[in-house]
Amino acid sequence: MSIADALAGSVSAALNTLAIECSAGDVHLERPARPEHGDWSTNIALVMAKRADRKPRELAEALAAVLNAAPPAHVAGVEVAGPGFVNFKLRPSWLHEALVEIVSEGESSYAAPDLGHGERVQIEFVSANPTGPLHVGNGWFGAYGDALGRIMTRTGWSVSREFYVNDTGGQMRLLGESVLARRRGEAPPSEGYQGEYVGEIAQLYEGPDDVIAAGRFAAERILANIAATLDRLGIYFDDWYSQASIEESGKVAEVIEELRSRGHVYDEGGAVWFRATTFGDSRDRVLVKSNGDATYLAGDLAYHRNKFIERGFDRVIDVFGADTHGQVASLHAGMEALGIEPSRLEVRIGQMISLVSGRMSKRTGNYVRLDSLIDEIGPDATRLLSLLSSIDQSTTLDLDIVKERSAENPVFYVQYAHARIASIGRVAAERGVERQPIDAVDLGILVHPRELDVLRTLVDLGRVIEEAAVDRAPFKVTNWVRRLAADFHGFYHDCYVMGEGVPPELTQARLWLVEATQIGLAVGLGLLGVGAPDEM
Repeated sequence: MSIADALAGSVSAALNTLAIECSAGDVHLERPARPEHGDWSTNIALVMAKRADRKPRELAEALAAVLNAAPPAHVAGVEVAGPGFVNFKLRPSWLHEALVEIVSEGESSYAAPDLGHGERVQIEFVSANPTGPLHVGNGWFGAYGDALGRIMTRTGWSVSREFYVNDTGGQMRLLGESVLARRRGEAPPSEGYQGEYVGEIAQLYEGPDDVIAAGRFAAERILANIAATLDRLGIYFDDWYSQASIEESGKVAEVIEELRSRGHVYDEGGAVWFRATTFGDSRDRVLVKSNGDATYLAGDLAYHRNKFIERGFDRVIDVFGADTHGQVASLHAGMEALGIEPSRLEVRIGQMISLVSGRMSKRTGNYVRLDSLIDEIGPDATRLLSLLSSIDQSTTLDLDIVKERSAENPVFYVQYAHARIASIGRVAAERGVERQPIDAVDLGILVHPRELDVLRTLVDLGRVIEEAAVDRAPFKVTNWVRRLAADFHGFYHDCYVMGEGVPPELTQARLWLVEATQIGLAVGLGLLGVGAPDEM
């Protein structure tokens, strides 16, 4: 049982003593932002005051009196703050118990709460059009989708990753026209694709002068290039799902007919319309144009029907770019019209990434390839930088800072903490210092503020991973990893693990603290898909 669960049980029991009915599940505990407010705090007195017909502060003081009369395990004192917050100050022994838990559960089991209970989740991300190499703009959220998949897998969801290949429609014809023009030694159409890669593909193409055939040929090679770029970042997909397979199988016509049978489609002006306003959209949407071409929305509805109904996913998470924001309401309207609970479809919108490299456009060839960024700063830095903040915030990269080997470089700073841990292990081996079994080591001597800072951060990992999973927010793990690295660097500087003046028993206790830190860093960096090097 975690310390938070134990404290919640003690609080509920104390309230019952005061003739106030309360279960442990009603008690919310959190870590105060300011150390002087203790190790844990609850607002239960404010929550229960009305039910108890008492003033919050008065109830908090009565609660604190009961708890102080028979303090729960590890509790040094209970105090009341503000309008009625109840704060717990704990002895370091709670952290020493947590240290034993961390090393006994290890990297595979520590901080792995079962939240998903096996629910089948599909995460669709990147899904860049196969009309040019990945650039920083359309590949930036690849690490987000992959890290989210890792976090949700650790917390009990059954995750499938998918790349939706937009290999049909006008863009394929334009790509084919561009390739054929280059093969003839001509410039591509003004609205076509101008990048050097088009010329390279044109030299390989030996097929007929057919824009669809040439476009499909080019798309296959571009898609292989995209996969190779993502492979450099450790990003893989369970499925690469073809849009053409949806359209050519008649599934678009099927979804339109299903919507029509439900009374959600009408004909007007030679076009087929979806009554999206019935389900909260700002206006009705065209599904089939007057010229007979299906719209992107029609294809997207057929694709999502395939996800939920044909493939049976319980939940779908789409990771879109900022330019697709207007599609969300229509997609949710379509799900509801098809009888699919709209909340089962989550759409995460990523904001823009800025570099001092100008606009990113595949058609003009003026963009920054993701490969170029990886070449410049490495795959680990590329991944971690894209996971520093929430995807709904715009990002500006300062590559000069990333290249520095200093505390200003978040990637170097975090990885250097793991390298320092490895160096401690090497020094211990060189000096013949063997770590004793943890149950034979006195962990109670770990009382230095730096030691306790590291332990407090390690204890937070389970909560952080839970929040990252529920909020779909990998950046919370990034923030935690950076905090643990900072705490460990402080410990490394102020608390020698071994050497002259360090008692053997303290060396043993600190070696276990180092081991726990290594487990925490390995878990955090693994969820982010970032390497944990032994040397730097």
